[in-house]
Amino acid sequence: MFIDTHAHLTDNAFKDDKNEVVKKSFDCGVEFVITSGFNLKSSKEALKFAQEKENVFCSIGVYPENILELDDDTLAELEKMASDKKVIAIGEIGLQYTDNMPPREKQKEGFVRQLKLAHKLGLPVVIHCRDAYGDLLELLNENKEYLKFGGTMHCYCGSKEIAQSLIKLGLHISVGGVSTFKNASKLREALKEIPLSSMLLETDCPYLAPHPYRGERNAPFYIPTTAENLAKLKEVEVEEVAKTTTKNARELFKI
Repeated sequence: MFIDTHAHLTDNAFKDDKNEVVKKSFDCGVEFVITSGFNLKSSKEALKFAQEKENVFCSIGVYPENILELDDDTLAELEKMASDKKVIAIGEIGLQYTDNMPPREKQKEGFVRQLKLAHKLGLPVVIHCRDAYGDLLELLNENKEYLKFGGTMHCYCGSKEIAQSLIKLGLHISVGGVSTFKNASKLREALKEIPLSSMLLETDCPYLAPHPYRGERNAPFYIPTTAENLAKLKEVEVEEVAKTTTKNARELFKI
């Protein structure tokens, strides 16, 4: 059995068939799906859907592109939502330094505020990072007391060295469809060196479908494809990947 630790089931791509997608995913060996919010609106939608589905949980938070909406009222509302048993993490949160994003200092401030919220609530964090690993590691090291309940680096695409630094901070490395792409050879080399005991599986659906489905709408039922690729990289049976990553997810997210 597998756990998809990061999905966006309330995305418009699933507006007509998300119930069918979830059922097919469970039929394909996916035991649980964690659907993620990226701002207050999507976090509310994620929680509502999780409340409707027995084996769906959610993470809530405000990620870099939307960080300017993170004020005291939004934090208070996220805290209130987190009292629901279906909320199992704060995220996705983090940093993104691509073009046309909010100011970096605002991103850093909002990220740390949500790290503190997760610590206060006793929840792990789900971290998003693009083109910002240097500042991310610096912030995490400066605020490592707020990582007591662990977390995961969602859709990891960095180096072996960065992964080792993240693992030392108590974080997991989440492996998605990018690891199967033909142009991701450096990532695959890094994944060979990262212990399976620190790994999770995810889709980030509807984005980043694994090869040979790249370009299609991604969905949790493609998790086995990513797992098979990871098993080949690690030179183990896919059953070991399933068993270990599921155990890791259950322990981290308390499900």
